[in-house]
Amino acid sequence: MKLIRFMKSYRIQFTLGSAAKLTEAVLELYLPILMARIIDVGIPTADRDYVIKTGLWLLLFAFAGLCCATVCQYFAAVTSQGTGTNIRNALMDKIASLSYRELDRFGPSTLINRLSSDVGYVQQMVAMTMRLVTRAPFICIGAVVMSIGIDRGLSLVFAAMIPLLGLIVFLLMRITSPLYRRVQQRLDTFARVVRENLSGVRVIRAFARTGQERNRADSAADELSDAYIHVAGLSALMNPATSIVLNAGIIVVLYLGASKVFAGRLSQGDLLAMTTYATKILYALLVIANLVVLVTKASASSARIVEVLETEPSVTDTAAAPPEPIPVAPLVEFQDVSFAYSGGDNALEHISFRLPRGKTLGIVGVTGSGKSTLTSLIQRFYDPDFGRVFFEGIAAWDWLQSALRGRIGVVPQNGTLFSGTIADNIRWGKEDASDEEVVAALKTAQCWDFVSGLPDGINTLIHEGGKNFSGGQKQRLTIARALVRRPLLLILDDSLSALDYRTDLNLRRALAADLRETTVIIVSQRISSVVSADAILVLDDGKQAGLGNHEYLLRTCKAYSEIYFSQAEAPKEGIDLANKTRQSAPPLDRHRGS
Repeated sequence: MKLIRFMKSYRIQFTLGSAAKLTEAVLELYLPILMARIIDVGIPTADRDYVIKTGLWLLLFAFAGLCCATVCQYFAAVTSQGTGTNIRNALMDKIASLSYRELDRFGPSTLINRLSSDVGYVQQMVAMTMRLVTRAPFICIGAVVMSIGIDRGLSLVFAAMIPLLGLIVFLLMRITSPLYRRVQQRLDTFARVVRENLSGVRVIRAFARTGQERNRADSAADELSDAYIHVAGLSALMNPATSIVLNAGIIVVLYLGASKVFAGRLSQGDLLAMTTYATKILYALLVIANLVVLVTKASASSARIVEVLETEPSVTDTAAAPPEPIPVAPLVEFQDVSFAYSGGDNALEHISFRLPRGKTLGIVGVTGSGKSTLTSLIQRFYDPDFGRVFFEGIAAWDWLQSALRGRIGVVPQNGTLFSGTIADNIRWGKEDASDEEVVAALKTAQCWDFVSGLPDGINTLIHEGGKNFSGGQKQRLTIARALVRRPLLLILDDSLSALDYRTDLNLRRALAADLRETTVIIVSQRISSVVSADAILVLDDGKQAGLGNHEYLLRTCKAYSEIYFSQAEAPKEGIDLANKTRQSAPPLDRHRGS
């Protein structure tokens, strides 16, 4: 019922389609009466004209019913597909509005299934509702009413069958409904396993885990198959159960009706009409039984869809318009910030620092120390559990999300490229970027050396996921995408890891020369990538272990010195560059106003 609002724009089509199907049912109920007249009136009297005339009426009614059914089929297709499109659009809008907390909770596999198979079941239900829900009950009730007009005694057989059949349908629906929800959950699990196998196929083969992963996929497929076979077996009881009851009713009608025919109280045509109505009730209830199975699936799917639509994002815009930045304030400031993912320990604890405009901040730490989490808080993918994050002197939650992220250029850990040309991908950062701006961004990102050598240059097509480029090339292209908008803040989230030391150094020099007013945050596990930064923030297990420049941290921060001395391969020229340009005092203060 909560999804009915998505059908509002198709109310006319739904009404016309249902009315056409109802008209077809009325015409169908009148056909046995015409057949009975031919048998009782035309054939005994050998009245050929009467037989032809009544037969023509029968054909006319049948043709009119066919036309009505065709109209209903068309409007059912339009309504169901349109409703499904509306639901998918609403789901996509909702998913786009969800914060990372909600996306982490659902997971991509179940969201894909809800957008595809679950919406598909709802579409089928809408179409079958128009085609069958109006027709089948009307046929059942109408057949009983018409049979009463022929013989009240025999009609009582139909009146007794319908409640019994309704009880069978109700019990089976009650049993199978939760089982279909379990099937959808198994489908989510299977989809997740398949997705992991497809996306990680290179890793699986590199570690010779093909057999184990195949067994895991087989196990998930077997669980899905067992769950579906179980519920399908129960649902399959619907047809034989209803058929037994109805065929038993037809036998009773034939037995009692034959006695009345021999006694002269019922004509042969009326008996034929009664058995025809019994058969129509049989088929109508079989249709209802199958419809109940579909409704059971659709109800389980609808609940999953509604769960997403009713999920409220934990990160929302509190302002109606972008705030006015404070020019003299630091670009980024953390005030005693702590954060934990759902159900876990703190990923960050009591982080405080100030990043002035135009400066470069390096963030280092071992894997899992909270480096990427910190940058996610700056972009407000999450809100901190304690403390506050400021951007241009304004609390992050007072910014419009679009306005905040429009000022930030981000290069994530895993560079993702999309189908299209190189220029199309670069223009994700700035839609109206000219070819000259695209080329300038590629040069700064150290991409132009290989892009210029391609036959089509910036118009070279990128295959799915950028599979026609190496890891380092993809990384540099994602950097160019962030640079083309010339952002106020550039975040390089461990995005230099795929670059060799020489390219890494050249890129940092190009950033310093071409984006002088851009503030830069470099997240890296390599000391050589951050050694020339104005300040370096050291994270250790989510805690702030040190803050200062390279020389200062070597003297005062044990965690930093351990990382530094463990990386003996750090390029000497990067260290020399830092020694020439940095002083030993920490340039960034821990506390606001200090």
